[in-house]
Amino acid sequence: MAKIGIFTGTVYGNALLVAEEAQPVLQAQGHEVEVFEDPSLADWQAYRQHVVLIVTSTTGQGDFPDNIARLYVQVRDEIGHQPDLRYGVIALGDSSYQNFCGAGKTFDATLQEQQAQRVGEVLLVDAIEHPEPESVATPWVEHWGSLL
Repeated sequence: MAKIGIFTGTVYGNALLVAEEAQPVLQAQGHEVEVFEDPSLADWQAYRQHVVLIVTSTTGQGDFPDNIARLYVQVRDEIGHQPDLRYGVIALGDSSYQNFCGAGKTFDATLQEQQAQRVGEVLLVDAIEHPEPESVATPWVEHWGSLL
């Protein structure tokens, strides 16, 4: 099975909650899983030959939460080509804002440019429709884990 790093970007804790709920689901499928609440570039580097799941909310005008913003910039500016990386994205947002799920969409676009291999589709979770994001994310995670 896969070695999975879950990298979270959270302000109010919802993305971290989704990540923490995803961990046992993926472990039950036989995957080795670690959640990173304050992810560093070194953490990311350890998974470049494996699988990452990005679970991030969006702040301001489509911006990253502080705890993942630096990692995103480092991945974008310092990593470059990542063809061996497989990944998934769960993006949390509020559709009443113009840049709905902007952080997750931006991370996905960057990884696509770096030739990383996305597994499945990006999950966009709208806080207006789903105030408890884990209710939508958990079935997605079950399916995503089965694709690895």
